[in-house]
Amino acid sequence: MSTPTKTRTIPIWLAVVAVSVPMFMATLDNLVVTSALPVIHEELGAGVEQLQWITNAYTLSFAALMLLAVGLGDRFGRRTLFLIGTGVFTVASALAALATDPLFLVAARALQGIGAAAIMPLSLTLLAGAVPDRMRALAIGIWGGISGLGVALGPLIGGAVVEGWNWQAIFWINVPIGLLSVPLAAYALRNSFGARVRADLVGVLLAGAGVLATVFGIVRGNDAGWTSLEVLGSLIAGVLLLGGFVLRESRTAAPLLPLRLFKVRSFSVVNVVGFAFSFGAFGAVFILVQFLQIVQGSSPLEAGLQTMPWTLAPMVVAPLAGLLAPRFGTRNLLLTGLVLLAAGIGWLSLTMTADVAYSRMLPGFLAAGIGMGLVFAPSSTAVLSDMVPADHAKASGTNSTVREVGVALGVAVLTAVFTGFGGVLSPTGYVDAARPAVLVGAIAVALAAVVTVLLPAGKGVAATDDRPDAPTGKPELVSA
Repeated sequence: MSTPTKTRTIPIWLAVVAVSVPMFMATLDNLVVTSALPVIHEELGAGVEQLQWITNAYTLSFAALMLLAVGLGDRFGRRTLFLIGTGVFTVASALAALATDPLFLVAARALQGIGAAAIMPLSLTLLAGAVPDRMRALAIGIWGGISGLGVALGPLIGGAVVEGWNWQAIFWINVPIGLLSVPLAAYALRNSFGARVRADLVGVLLAGAGVLATVFGIVRGNDAGWTSLEVLGSLIAGVLLLGGFVLRESRTAAPLLPLRLFKVRSFSVVNVVGFAFSFGAFGAVFILVQFLQIVQGSSPLEAGLQTMPWTLAPMVVAPLAGLLAPRFGTRNLLLTGLVLLAAGIGWLSLTMTADVAYSRMLPGFLAAGIGMGLVFAPSSTAVLSDMVPADHAKASGTNSTVREVGVALGVAVLTAVFTGFGGVLSPTGYVDAARPAVLVGAIAVALAAVVTVLLPAGKGVAATDDRPDAPTGKPELVSA
């Protein structure tokens, strides 16, 4: 006579911790390195071009592989891919801490991004499958808060760690956390599966290589010459590869990115907005954090504290925006937020001088922070508006990918503007070139505000996903 199998009961808080801790590390490492860049410049001899690759190597591999991770998780098990991603991220963090030259650090950061690509899109799906319906909204709210906190605290934690120890420590701290996270996730999360379709590896290669070639061409433009074979060849190759990706996605039976999604106006508009928003905002942060240290002499920790009104304001404003969206509509909140963000970045550009008082820059930081907070929740809602439930995972995953590509191109283009105006990493050669670079970021966000007007007027809330292959009938969600 067979013995009935007992079902393990896992505390909800344990499941939340199991998915949130690796996800926090992945989001933190988007910006944690920005406060350390001036120190890395001094200790490793990294130039402007190498510093932006230290940032972009992570962002590009993160963006290029996110949608692939969703498909592989569906096929081979979401927890399995989540554990692999956490392991890769942990090993890559140790390699980054051991780097003794800029190129090795860039390679380690790219490997970190590969791990993060498996962590981010699967963490929310695993959480949705681990909690009962009555607790799902609370658990997802906590997840979202921790995700936002990781991005917000990046410059601050990076600055504190660099000042208290060294730049290598910003990577070493991931290692013990990662080693504890793997067995915890293996115990607390169940392995769920989705539709087992063939992975579009050709699409991944075309998209990844296309974006990489484009960014490389922009990064090398000022040094090699915009009409050089190296730069023109890279840019042309990037366009051709991305064109090949679009052609591939229109013909393959299991596309990485279903092009039919772009027939939904709200989806198309909010992706353009998300790209321009990330391009301008994070490109400006890259320039501004270094300005505070190189020109104004702030320590890494002081620079992190000075940017807090911008980076932490969304933690307060974003939940309020989520509550206000049903009353005022997502389009109105998005438009207001983007206008405030553009005004804040523009103010910082216009007031930036070598001896400007922090109090004069503070209104710009505050406006940018409030504006960014008003953008987060409404954009997440808008990207799923008018979208059938079965497409929610692909839609929100696509939006996350587009925004990460926006970050990479924003850093590349704004740095190209900086070096094009003769900028160098010294107190006397930074400001005159940084001002037009940051202004370009403000213009990009302002253009995003203009595009927002094309969004359908309404107060829609994204529907839940009721697909049969969603875990335990709960929403199939991806980071948005």
